[in-house]
Amino acid sequence: MINIKTLDKILKKVEKPARYIGMEQNSIEKDISNAKVKFAFSFPDIYDVGMSHLGLHILYNLINNEKDYVCERVFAPWTDMEEEMRKENLPLFTLESKEEVKNFDFLGFTLQYEMSYTNILNILDLSDIPLRAKDRGDNAPLVIAGGPCAYNPEPLAEFIDFFVIGEGEEITLEILKLYEKHKAENWSKDRFLEDIATMEGIYVPKFYQVVYNEDNTIKERKVLNSTAPEKIKKRMVKDLNTMFSPESMVVPYIETVHDRVIMEIFRGCTRGCRFCQAGMIYRPVREKSVDRLVELAENLVENTGYENVSLSSLSSCDYSELHLLIEKLMENFEEKKVGVSLPSLRLDSFIVDILQEIEKVRKSGLTFAPEAGSQRLRDVINKGVTEEDLVNTVTRIFREGWSTVKLYFMIGLPTETDEDVLGIRDLAYKVKDIFFETPKEQRKGNLKITASASCFVPKPFTPFQWLGQDSIEEFYRKAYLVKNNIKDNKIKFTFHDPKLSYLEAIISRGDRKISELILKAWEMGCKFDGWSEHFKYDTWIEVMEELGIDGDFYALRNRDLEENLPWDFIDPGVSKEYLKREYNKSLGEKITDDCRISCNACGIVDCTMRGYKF
Repeated sequence: MINIKTLDKILKKVEKPARYIGMEQNSIEKDISNAKVKFAFSFPDIYDVGMSHLGLHILYNLINNEKDYVCERVFAPWTDMEEEMRKENLPLFTLESKEEVKNFDFLGFTLQYEMSYTNILNILDLSDIPLRAKDRGDNAPLVIAGGPCAYNPEPLAEFIDFFVIGEGEEITLEILKLYEKHKAENWSKDRFLEDIATMEGIYVPKFYQVVYNEDNTIKERKVLNSTAPEKIKKRMVKDLNTMFSPESMVVPYIETVHDRVIMEIFRGCTRGCRFCQAGMIYRPVREKSVDRLVELAENLVENTGYENVSLSSLSSCDYSELHLLIEKLMENFEEKKVGVSLPSLRLDSFIVDILQEIEKVRKSGLTFAPEAGSQRLRDVINKGVTEEDLVNTVTRIFREGWSTVKLYFMIGLPTETDEDVLGIRDLAYKVKDIFFETPKEQRKGNLKITASASCFVPKPFTPFQWLGQDSIEEFYRKAYLVKNNIKDNKIKFTFHDPKLSYLEAIISRGDRKISELILKAWEMGCKFDGWSEHFKYDTWIEVMEELGIDGDFYALRNRDLEENLPWDFIDPGVSKEYLKREYNKSLGEKITDDCRISCNACGIVDCTMRGYKF
């Protein structure tokens, strides 16, 4: 355990000391001295962000439900806390027992965002754990990682002992039980890694070698250990009703990004948006039953005291029994003044009926994601919504009394023209016109429209994985084309930092050489790169020049359809042939039907959508 007197001294000097003390409602404290396996779960950002991540609550409760296993939490300390910790020589510790992270058996990272990778190195350093996997001996924790960004694990290959590819509810306990077995014998990290490499969903980077061509593309991958498979198949939970789902959540003392119950209603998506990595890697769709969800909601509200339940999924409006679910939740919660929310809405008119149920408790602003400003471009990306959908939905919601609307777009999408870009302005103005065309007696409140645009990043395992990103200059040009053409104070336009998106593209589309970039950038002071006040773009560029790394090679270059991609050895279920077909259809501006309408032969085995009827 760390020196508590030193910690108390430090906490008096930092902002939000509650980030570091633990002891929250529903936190779980065990006697770690008697634990057979000790797991430190890390979300590589500050407490306020990490505590809003559903995956943390799932694995935290899953592991702690096992009598002999302990899971404790550790986050990236904010800069003020880090400064004091380094000054006082205080190592990084977990919240529950205040034990040093280096004394755990596992340090597990969830990879949600590429721009948090320097934080991972900072957490290792603060924990006095060697950064490179090859420098960690038998007595160091096993450093593991999973989550959506792990589908291209190569940029972190130097630092992670093994990756978990896919969903963690089942494989996590399999890993810990195998570790317990090895630990009871004559422990050897190498023997354990050889054994675990045979487990479906596990990738051990040290067992592979990448060979490059002279042009820096990948020539081949060599398997160096007979236990390691050539392809890593993702892990998938088949039945969401019987899988572990937490009935309690740790309730922070301080405000976090999402102060509410987060309840996952299904996984996967059938829409097939061509820019969306999550929509590909989380296939097929698997739903929890209404009865199971109502039971979970009741327990979560009872155990946390939260007054809002957020129904989480990639496209919550696509839940097949959404009407029934909302009705039952409102029956149970209306008198208790517990609200229900849908985090992001499709532009489908039926959703207004759902919203009418939800607003019985409280009414908030609505968020829609048209993604592109023109119908042509929405067809290119296979968004599957029309301007008519927008008009019909917005007309109804304004008549029902809503007046605050957020519209999410992307700029830099494949084949995008200036006309498509200006369509963002046109849609925002159309929404404004619809509001003022609504009869005065039906309008309520003051209209507020926020249109925001992120910069498109082509992601692995999407039909756009072969395409290059727009340059930083082109992103800025397009963003200001919209901004300078919106001249109405009812409409606010914001856009994401193109420089940050450029770095995100380099890392997310990178190979093993990017490990050195991440390491050197961290050594030069880069951390909390996703936070605008700490993002050091010039430092990243300086490091790339020093290492001879061409960022444009990773971010801006179009890739040949037959090129060996850094992530090709991962099997996400969706076939490369399907992604190629979708890529070619996008260039022809052809849409692909929702999987519920017809099977599109994406490659998923035993797909739950086959034979589905509306």
